[in-house]
Amino acid sequence: MPTKNRSAALLGSKRRRVTLTALAACAAAGLTFAAASPSFGEPQSNSHTSTATPIKHLVVIFQENVSFDHYFGTYPNAANTDGTKFRADDDTPSVNGLLGGGDLLNHNPDAANPKRLGTDMILTCDQGHDYTPEQKAFNGGLMNKFVANTDVESCAAPDKSAPGLVMDYYDGNVVTGMWNYAQNYAMSDNSFGTVFGPSTPGAINLVAGQTHGGYAVDPKTGAKVADPAVVAAADANGIGTVIEDPDGAYDDCGNGKNRLAMTGTNIGDLLNTKGVSWGWFQGGFKPTAAATATAPAVCGTSHANVGGGVRGDYNAHHEPFQYYKSTANPHHLPPTSVSTIGKTDQANHQYDLTDFNAAVQNGNLPAVSFLKAANYQDGHAGYSDPIDEQHFVVDTINTLQKSPDWKSTAVVIAYDDSDGWYDHVMPPIVNTSAGSDDGLNGAGKCGDGKAPLGGYADRCGYGPRLPLLVISPYAKKNYVDHSVTDQTSVLRFIEDNWKTGRIGDSSFDALAGPLNGMFDFDHRRGGKVILDPASGSVVKH
Repeated sequence: MPTKNRSAALLGSKRRRVTLTALAACAAAGLTFAAASPSFGEPQSNSHTSTATPIKHLVVIFQENVSFDHYFGTYPNAANTDGTKFRADDDTPSVNGLLGGGDLLNHNPDAANPKRLGTDMILTCDQGHDYTPEQKAFNGGLMNKFVANTDVESCAAPDKSAPGLVMDYYDGNVVTGMWNYAQNYAMSDNSFGTVFGPSTPGAINLVAGQTHGGYAVDPKTGAKVADPAVVAAADANGIGTVIEDPDGAYDDCGNGKNRLAMTGTNIGDLLNTKGVSWGWFQGGFKPTAAATATAPAVCGTSHANVGGGVRGDYNAHHEPFQYYKSTANPHHLPPTSVSTIGKTDQANHQYDLTDFNAAVQNGNLPAVSFLKAANYQDGHAGYSDPIDEQHFVVDTINTLQKSPDWKSTAVVIAYDDSDGWYDHVMPPIVNTSAGSDDGLNGAGKCGDGKAPLGGYADRCGYGPRLPLLVISPYAKKNYVDHSVTDQTSVLRFIEDNWKTGRIGDSSFDALAGPLNGMFDFDHRRGGKVILDPASGSVVKH
């Protein structure tokens, strides 16, 4: 199917609309779900802990479903045929992209050549990005089976009549804001998902580096159940590894299917032990109907994306701390006051995005903040898009740059998974697996056969290459870092900067490359780079 026809098919397809009524019905499926909130005393005070670097505030903007080549494959060269014009500085360093050796744009080893997506293709279909198909797409490192394994042409139903959408990419005429951040700050062209697979493993790796240790629970009773769709390779006690997208066990606003409960430690636990303020802030987390003695909370807000498709704001499987009882806020309770945001009270460090804005405006920015956009702005193909994503990212960073805390702040833009979009770089396999779900090196095999970390199956990685940017007064300017990092490199930065220690239990944080190569901690830059959220253009230096 030609590119424009693909777009027309998408815009003409029936969109899933999430209404308040539908969300309420979904929540009602878990009316008797046993998800007791942790008990709290007085709000925890925020101790003034020292940091290993000048960064006193880290803000992690964790977006959705983009491979590196999908956004930066031709960086810094834009076609300038439509959209916002982009011209790079003359001294812009090159990246490992589609314009290098081998002519990947015109003679790609896959079944279709990559094509540029312009302003007529802002909305695309969600591609296949499950644990096994992604491995098969990589084909033992040949990187030539994406069309066969992860391509999705039509959002209404699978359509293989003209495969190849999965290979396609945007340039600086569409993802202008991201390219301008790369021009003015630092980015990596060698950063990877910690493992293969979709959102939930990526989110859990960000905060714990360990996707093993979960078990399935019935949402109505809270009882442990056997469910391979929730955890793979479960042992006799029902403990296994998450490779799919189940919702968190401790979340009123999750769906009515069996849920995932995670054991073990996450970064929130470590920060609490050190007395460091922190929070996860997510669009749509604030309920539209509060929990009662007989009914769960309902998260019913929704927004339309740039194409008019309506989607509920809150996505439970994007909220990693709701899988852990120690860090969950099951009933989506608000903070007791703006001054307690980031401290331990009834919200237990889980908040709505509006609480982040309130904290910034009140001079109460937590030391560590994780931001998750509402669905329509998170960049996830199928219901979000680069333009709505740009609005969220730029508005957030502009606000932070105008804050008094900016002088000691670093923003990391990272992604949870690749969505299955084509990327030409084979990652280093630092952890192997030989489970029935693996397929990188043939059926049941991912890697060289060495024993996996901790003996845990279904954690093969690194996975696909993803964008990673650092925006900060201490970020190097117009710099491309080539050192190997992964999602748990963000986790490692937090651990090292606030001296929390490691997660343990074979977490990938023990292997993670540091982010320090993207910083110059000896020199704090003056000035601010303010972008236009609509165009992505620089409006003020």
